[in-house]
Amino acid sequence: MRYPEFLNNNGTIGFVAPSYGCSTEPYKECFENALRRFQGMGYNTELGPNCFLGEGIGISNTPKACGEELTKYYCADTNDVLISCGGGELMCETLDYVDFEKVKNAKPKWYMGYSDNTNFTFLLTTICDTASIYGPCAASFGMEPLHESLKDALDTLEGKKSEFSGYDMWEKESLDDEKPLSPYNLTEQTKLVTVPEGKEIKMKGRLIGGCIDCLINLLGTNFDKVEDFCERYKQDGIIWFLESCDLNPMSIRRALWQMKHAGWFKYVKGFLIGRPLCFGQEMLGMDQYKAVTGALEEFGVPIVMDIDLGHLPPMIPFVCGSVADVRVSNNDINIKLDLR
Repeated sequence: MRYPEFLNNNGTIGFVAPSYGCSTEPYKECFENALRRFQGMGYNTELGPNCFLGEGIGISNTPKACGEELTKYYCADTNDVLISCGGGELMCETLDYVDFEKVKNAKPKWYMGYSDNTNFTFLLTTICDTASIYGPCAASFGMEPLHESLKDALDTLEGKKSEFSGYDMWEKESLDDEKPLSPYNLTEQTKLVTVPEGKEIKMKGRLIGGCIDCLINLLGTNFDKVEDFCERYKQDGIIWFLESCDLNPMSIRRALWQMKHAGWFKYVKGFLIGRPLCFGQEMLGMDQYKAVTGALEEFGVPIVMDIDLGHLPPMIPFVCGSVADVRVSNNDINIKLDLR
C-alpha cells in the first residue's frame, strides 16, 4: 500500500470537482469561506477549472472535462493534497477519462471526499494500491465554527492524528439552506447497534469501502479489481466500511446480496456501517438493521451499525487502504489506523 506524504505547513491544497461543483448556494458561499479558512491557516490553494461550474449532468462539467481535470491535478506537482468540491450523481461517467495508469505511476497524493467520490477513493486503493481518505468535501470546511470531525479530517491530512473515537451527537436535519455557514444541527444522540449485541467487539483488518450506491455501479465493470485486492491483502483480512445515500432498506439489502455473491466479502473480518440517509425508514417489515444483518450475519464476523460515517454527519475520516484496529464497548467506538 502506498501512503502519500502528509500536508506540511504552507503546503498547497488543490481542489477539483469530478462530481458536483460549488456553483449554487449554499455550496458556493461555504466553499468560498473554506478557501478563506485554509488561506488564513497559511495554506496555499489551487483550484481546478471545474470547481465553480454546474454545466454537466449530475457533475460539474462534461465527463471528459471532469476526468481530465482529476488526472491532471492528481498528477501535478503544483499541489500537495486534493479535496473534492462535493458529491453528486454521475461521477462514474468520468472514469472513462481518468488515466489510472498515469495516476498509478504518479507520486501518491492524498485525495479526500465522500459519497460520489467513492468512484475515486475506492479505485485509488483497489486499482492503484494507494491510500485515500473517505472524508468531508471542501464546502464543509466553510462552517462556523468547525466541528470536531472537520478538525479530525484536517489532522488526518496533516498526519497529526491516526486514532479516532465517535462523536456524541449527530445531525438528522440540516440547516444549511437557511444559514449556509451554520454548524451541524446536532439533535440526535449517537447509539451504536452491534452484532453480536451487548458484547465488546474487536476487529482488525485492512479498510476498504465507501458509498454503496456507487460501489454496486462499479461491481462487475472493468474498474472492479476487488478480488485482486482482497487476495493481495488476505493475510490482513478486510474490514468493509459502508454507507448509503439514495438507497432504501430493500435497496440496501439487494446491494449487499449482490456484493456478497460477487465475492467481495472474501476474507472479511468485520463490517462498519454508517447511518443511512433513509434512517428510520421501514418497508414491508424491513428496516435499516435487518437490511444489513439479513445479508451479512452469515459471515460470522462483527457488525457495527449507525457509526459516524456518511450522509448524516458528523463523520470519522476513514483512511481507505490502511489497517484498522477497531474496538467497540459501551456505545463507544475507537479506531486506530496503522499506515502500513
